[in-house]
Amino acid sequence: MNPPRFHHLPVMAEEIVALFEHVPPGIVLDATLGGGGHAEQLLERWPQIGILGIDRDESALAAAQERLARFGDRFRAHHCRFDRLEIAMEAFDINSLSGAVFDLGVSSPQLDLAERGFSYRNDAALDMRMDQSQPWSAADVVNGYSAADLARVLHQFGDERFAKRIASAIVAARPIETTSQLAEVVVAAIPAAARRTGGHPAKRTFQAIRIEVNGELEALPVALDATIGRMRPGGRIAVLSYHSGEDRIVKDRLREAESGGCSCPPELPCVCDAVQTVRLVRGVPRQPSREERAANPRAASARLRVAERIADCFRLGHEVHLKPGDGDLDFADMFRRIEGKGFTGHYTNAFATLDDMLAARDYLVAQAAKVGVK
Repeated sequence: MNPPRFHHLPVMAEEIVALFEHVPPGIVLDATLGGGGHAEQLLERWPQIGILGIDRDESALAAAQERLARFGDRFRAHHCRFDRLEIAMEAFDINSLSGAVFDLGVSSPQLDLAERGFSYRNDAALDMRMDQSQPWSAADVVNGYSAADLARVLHQFGDERFAKRIASAIVAARPIETTSQLAEVVVAAIPAAARRTGGHPAKRTFQAIRIEVNGELEALPVALDATIGRMRPGGRIAVLSYHSGEDRIVKDRLREAESGGCSCPPELPCVCDAVQTVRLVRGVPRQPSREERAANPRAASARLRVAERIADCFRLGHEVHLKPGDGDLDFADMFRRIEGKGFTGHYTNAFATLDDMLAARDYLVAQAAKVGVK
């Protein structure tokens, strides 16, 4: 059998697979399935999990379904954008998640297939649609936006410092029908001195237009919040981002979940009833190893952020109090059930730190297992 045409080398695969070793048995969401690289390694390594893979690119879905067919009903796929994950979960009667992986941005096959119109290195019609069933394409942005709107897109999504010059040049050169034409216009609009460094001069413009066409940054915070909301305690969310705009959103949404949106001064007790839902597994994002960056140059800009879902808890000053919730570990109930079976101790529902609460949870679960209480 020939390999699927849609083949994408998964970034930081070993690191990501290791993160899911201790998640609860159940379904892990691959929110950007692509060719199924991360999903395949997760399914191979951890038999206690299944994968719900979603992608807006039907070519990617078809390739992943072929690649992962050997896993049977442990793998399910659905065609949708990741901010519609609730629809995918409902389609397979999935109520909660044990984890999630987001590998953001554009994939290698999308860049390498000239007819997809993503790359300034290949000559093709302006397209850039990840979901080719949508009517809106790069041609509509390039030939339909005002100079002001184009400049906004280039600055906001591409951090392009020559956004106004490039936008004016695009408007003056219309109609622009191909990727090569667009790249030529962009290169000519950038001062010669600035073209000598920083890679291809059109790189930021193509990135910005792609993000606008596909609504990538608009969908991301919605998807992250929904995923965290559907995860079970102990589940983990791992997000790979490739440019500053993506990473800012990921950092913001994870920190919002960690703080519960608390607006109280840090030196005073919380009085706003903020509810913490995750703990950050590592505050500083991880990057690919030097060896991986050398082997896969497209991984060079990757940043990996990870958070773990916890039982909802109120943030009260320097104490953490459990918030009752369906499916969460009830400390008092667990304590009562094991107290008469050879276990003694002192019960509390307030802890000095979140780590103390998590340690107490793990300890109680271990003690309950020893005396046969579930």
